[in-house]
Amino acid sequence: MSKIKVGIVCGGKSSEHEISCISAAGILSAIDRDKYEPLLIGITKSGKWVLPPHDYNLTIQGDVLPEISNELPETSIEKLKIDLLFPVLHGPYGEDGTFQGQCEMAGIKYVGSGVLASAVGMDKSFAKPIFQAHGLEVAPGMVIHQSDWQIDEVRILASATEFGNPLFVKPARSGSSRGTSKVKSVKELKTAINFALQFDTKVLVESAIVGREIECAVLQVNGVALSSPVGEIKILGDHEFYDFEAKYLDDSTEVVVPVHLPFGVQEEIQNYATLAFDALGCEGLARVDFFYTGTKIIINEINTMPGFTATSVFPKLWAAGGIGYSDLITNLIESAIARPLNVTR
Repeated sequence: MSKIKVGIVCGGKSSEHEISCISAAGILSAIDRDKYEPLLIGITKSGKWVLPPHDYNLTIQGDVLPEISNELPETSIEKLKIDLLFPVLHGPYGEDGTFQGQCEMAGIKYVGSGVLASAVGMDKSFAKPIFQAHGLEVAPGMVIHQSDWQIDEVRILASATEFGNPLFVKPARSGSSRGTSKVKSVKELKTAINFALQFDTKVLVESAIVGREIECAVLQVNGVALSSPVGEIKILGDHEFYDFEAKYLDDSTEVVVPVHLPFGVQEEIQNYATLAFDALGCEGLARVDFFYTGTKIIINEINTMPGFTATSVFPKLWAAGGIGYSDLITNLIESAIARPLNVTR
């Protein structure tokens, strides 16, 4: 019996290019090679599809992050002779529906959510009202468009300060906390908005929620969304929040599993995680992030293609739920193969 050919796609045009490479290294190290024949496929920062050699470096070397070289042999989605694509692409052009649309047009099956769920999950300004419509509580805030900011800065700053102090400012369509700032004054707010606009033309300003950061992983099994045990993000260093450096570069965070929560709170968060997953029409997998204030559970965001190294939050939470890293990969591949293409989802 021939093995299923799985293309592991990493890199991409987003600011999370390097993190995507690290996720791909994890999958390549753990995929069941008795069942699957993996092929590493890279997308450069300019958007070129390339075929790296099997021993291509995809890990952090000291403080140097991995990157897909533009000098590698070029390919295209149409040329690939594979059964399935497993995109560990994070952020715009990978997690936002654009890559998924390419797969649908090429008739190639892929792991993860479809075009619409990917796009809405990536854009927090669209996901938040959908969550609210399904009874989930979100942080108060506002959306700033670059075109409005350029002509009405004073009014926008005045409106934003109405959401209290401190505030979080973040790109609407970015991840790994790239472009995100915590601000405590109007002067900092203007700088933070300009910084976030370097990553996106649309920015969210939100009230800072004082609470514990709780995350829950969702895995779809036989079409049903299941939630993992929850984990808590603990910041060990001097970071103001769970930013890019804290997540990836200086080992200043840990994921605590199991979490000590009041009776029934974990189950409520798990229910909210699958509710958010189904509300957006997600498929395959997602990580859903919450704040727990002691009295309220507030959804922060959903990640339809979360970090996927062996030490990332998603696999850690499922390890606590009894599903190992290799088995997670197998489950996602099998679910994607069983799912038909070109259907409304």
